[in-house]
Amino acid sequence: MPRDSRFGEQVQPTRRRILVALKKSGGLTCNELANELGITSMGVRRHLITLERDGLVYHTAVQRGLGRPSHVYRLTELAEELFPKNYGALVNELLGYIEELDGEEKIGQLFQQRAQRRVERARDRLKGLSLADKVFELARILEEEGYLAEAEQLGEKTFAIREYNCAIRQVAQRFHQACGAELDFLRAVLPEAEVERKRHIVSGEPYCGYHITRRTDQQG
Repeated sequence: MPRDSRFGEQVQPTRRRILVALKKSGGLTCNELANELGITSMGVRRHLITLERDGLVYHTAVQRGLGRPSHVYRLTELAEELFPKNYGALVNELLGYIEELDGEEKIGQLFQQRAQRRVERARDRLKGLSLADKVFELARILEEEGYLAEAEQLGEKTFAIREYNCAIRQVAQRFHQACGAELDFLRAVLPEAEVERKRHIVSGEPYCGYHITRRTDQQG
C-alpha cells in the first residue's frame, strides 16, 4: 500500500485499493476493477466518481471490439504523488550541478556507489537462502524501499520481480544511470541467476519487470 501519510488521511480504504489496482495495471474499466476487488460494479462506480472529483483518477474512452467504447480509468499525476517517492527536484538539481562540474562519468559513479551500499545491506538478509527464497525476500526489501514490489515463481528455475512504483522516477527520467544501477543491484545480489529487465516504467510501461533464471551450473 502507498505509505505517504496523506494517503491514509485522505483516501477511504476501498478507494485506496482502487488506486493500488490502477497503479499496478496501468488502467482498468469499472467492471475489471469490480472483479479485481470483489465488489459490485455499482459500488466501484460510486468510488470512481469521488476519486475523479478529487482529481485522483481520470478516464478515457477505449474501443475494445464491437459496441460502445469502454471507459478505462487511470491515475492522475496527483494520485501518483501519493505513492512513495524517495527523491525530489532538489536531487535532480544537485546531480545536474555535479554533472556540469565533473561530467557524466561522475553521475554513473554515484549511482554505482548507491547500488553497492544497497547490495551490502541486502546480502545480510539474503545470506544462506535458496534462490527462490532470495527472490521473495528481495521483493520484500524492494517493497520496504517504496517500489511496490512483488515476486512470482514462473517455473522450476525461473522467477519474476515486478516494481509497480519507481521510488526514484523523477531522477530516473533525467539520469539513465539510475536504471542501470538498479539492474546492477539485482544482478549483484543474485549472482547465481541471469537477471534481465523485460518491462520499464521510464519507457511508459506500468511497471519495471525483471526475469530471473537460475544459471545451469547452480543448484538450490
